[in-house]
Formats: sequence, structure tokens, C-alpha cells
Amino acid sequence: MFAPAPPPPSPLPPTSNLGFRRDVVFPDRWGWRSSRSCTRLEPARLRSLAPGIDGVAPGDEPRAAAESAKQFRDSPVPGAPHNVLSTVGKSTNILWHECPVGKIERQKLLGQRGCVVWITGLSGSGKSTLACALSRELHYRGYLTYVLDGDNIRHGLNRDLSFKEQDRAENIRRIGEVAKLFSDAGVICIASLISPYRKERDACRAIMPDSTFIEVFLDIPLEICEARDPKGLYKLARAGKIKGFTGIDDPYEPPLNPEIVIQQQKGGNCPTPKAMAKEVASYLDNNGFLKA
Repeated sequence: MFAPAPPPPSPLPPTSNLGFRRDVVFPDRWGWRSSRSCTRLEPARLRSLAPGIDGVAPGDEPRAAAESAKQFRDSPVPGAPHNVLSTVGKSTNILWHECPVGKIERQKLLGQRGCVVWITGLSGSGKSTLACALSRELHYRGYLTYVLDGDNIRHGLNRDLSFKEQDRAENIRRIGEVAKLFSDAGVICIASLISPYRKERDACRAIMPDSTFIEVFLDIPLEICEARDPKGLYKLARAGKIKGFTGIDDPYEPPLNPEIVIQQQKGGNCPTPKAMAKEVASYLDNNGFLKA
């Protein structure tokens, strides 16, 4: 008789989309925490370590469920009282629900810190160009980004908004809230839009925690932006066919204390997209955003 074939070796833990090794999970006070181990746990071992998940020993389900619910109920919820219904804006009787997998866990999985890179400047200053160049630069380095382009957002989420002052403010508010969600997910979110009013930009900064709002001001003179006129909008504004156009008959309020200012170089030349992207990427690296 032939001897039975040896069992195949235990597979390594799966990797994430970015190639990072996923850790095996163990229970903690929330019900879960990440382990440093890269060994595969057998089902019996998991059952003994993780009551309350798939594989709970027969008869232990009610006790495990009760303990898990108590742990979650008694856990601290940042900024929200326990079991208290709230009114926020026009929303009534709402309750904040905290998830046991939080921002720190997501950042460790991705190997980066979530933040918002908010690029502001006149139309034609190069905001979208910088956003795409920065996204490409960070992608090549192995970091996850997402670009929120002002025009792209108006194709969907904000297509019900006009360019009147009140709607422009709401446009910025919505994008700021979406950017905050991306940052909370551990993603480096790159928001590219004129955002002409200081008040709205500062409001977006105020909802971001721990200095994770990085304002990048493209300080490119109006005459250069108008000479570029990639969409032909300055020409239409000068002809009176567009009203309330930023830089022509509507003001642009430059940031007072942006984290990064990009200006034209000596001799009147503007920096290349790659050079601008590297400058912003260096800021992210030097300030710890490119590591968990």
C-alpha cells in the first residue's frame, strides 16, 4: 500500500488589496483585536479564543451574545452620550453607533494615516492637474488615495446645486463631510475645488480631527489662469454670459495660514505637475501621514 500523501502546508494569512499581510483576529473588550501572529489558527483554537463569533461551542451562544452586547454597550463612544437620542440639524431621534473596527485599525491595515488634502485656487490654477498628479505619485508609492474633484461631484451628489452663493456653500459643506468619511476610512482624500470663501474652507477644517486637514493654496495670478482658460469660462465671464464667476465679478479669498503654498517660479514659470505632487507628498511623508 502507498502511504497517504502528507497534508498541504497551512496557507499564510491572506493579503489586503495593497499587498499587506492581514493579521488573524482575536477577541478583546470590543469583541476583536488584531494579532501580530501570522500562523493559521485551527477551528478548535478559534472556538476557544473567540466566543461570540462563528464556531462558538454548542450551548454558549446566548452567553457569548450577551457578553458581546454588554461590551459594545458599555464601551466609550467619543463625543456621544450612551443610549441618548439626539437632534442634529433637521434630523431628530438619531443615535450614534460606534463600530468596533475604528480608524486606527483601518490605518494599520493600509499602512497610512487618513487625511484630507484640500487644494484651493482660481479656476485654471491647476487644481485638478495637481490632484491627479498627487494621486498618481502616492499610488506608485503604494498608498491609497481618492480624488474628490469639484466638477465631478456636481455630476452626481451635488447636481441639484447651482453656483449661487448659498448653493456654493452647501456644495463645499457636502464635499467636506464626504472627505471626512474618506479620511476616517484611512484614505488620503484629495479634494480639488475652487472653494473661494475662507469661511467655508475653515468650516471643513473644523470638522477634521487631529490636524488632518491640509490646505494647499495654488497661488497662481489671475492673468495666468485667464490666459490658460482651459474651459473657456473666463471668456464667457468677460462677455457677461456667466455671472458671479470667481476672480471676475465674484471674490476669491486666499487662505491666511495654508499648510502648503505653491507659486510660480522665478522667471514666471509655473512648477510642473510632478514637482507640485512631490512637494505635497514630501509634506505628507514628513508629517507622518505615510505610515500608520
